[in-house]
Amino acid sequence: MQDVELKDHGKTIYLLPNLFTTAGMFAGFYAIVAAMKGLFEYAVVSIFIAMIMDSIDGRVARLTNTQSAFGAQYDSLSDMVAFGIAPALFTYAWGLRYLGKIGWLAAFFYAAATGLRLARFNVHLSDSEVKTQDFSGLPCPAAAGFVVSMIWLALVYHLQGRTYNIIGAFLIVFAALMMVSNIPYRSFKDKDFRDKVPFLLILVVLLLFVGIALDPPHVLAAIFTLYLLSGFVAWVRH
Repeated sequence: MQDVELKDHGKTIYLLPNLFTTAGMFAGFYAIVAAMKGLFEYAVVSIFIAMIMDSIDGRVARLTNTQSAFGAQYDSLSDMVAFGIAPALFTYAWGLRYLGKIGWLAAFFYAAATGLRLARFNVHLSDSEVKTQDFSGLPCPAAAGFVVSMIWLALVYHLQGRTYNIIGAFLIVFAALMMVSNIPYRSFKDKDFRDKVPFLLILVVLLLFVGIALDPPHVLAAIFTLYLLSGFVAWVRH
């Protein structure tokens, strides 16, 4: 498929990568709608679909040489919807609403932290965060994955009540703080999928796919928790 290129006052907009970005935004918006209707599992799946789209659009842009300033800004707006507003409202609809003012303030704090995280990344696009292939602070898709997967486990085990709502508020605030922290996290943007890889790595990826297919709530929760903890390991080493 050939990219459609639109020129407006010297600025270029490429169709192909931005289609994936729009799909991610759509998935995030649907997650909000589903959460408001009480369809929490639909909302969870939609947020994870948004993560897949977010991981694809940037790589498509790099592989097809269709990177642009417009795409970078549009991607951040999509991330704000899918990984900022959607998880915040999802968690609020699930249980934070029963905590009154504390609940909606915790949800807002997470959404605001996502905006700050994305703004900081955009400001430092040409700085060390990109050059070192590391993120400064927990990436917002990983933060959303951590929060949403924890709530998914609560749904699986039918964990309800004020105690679990307070735990949910703590988790979303903790994830928000990790986003705006300076703890380093690997971005894996330096990995070229066209390069040769060890057979063991292929086997590990295959096992992850099998595990997610068999038990998505537990496996995804484990993956995002381990990634969150990996930042502390890297921070201690530094």
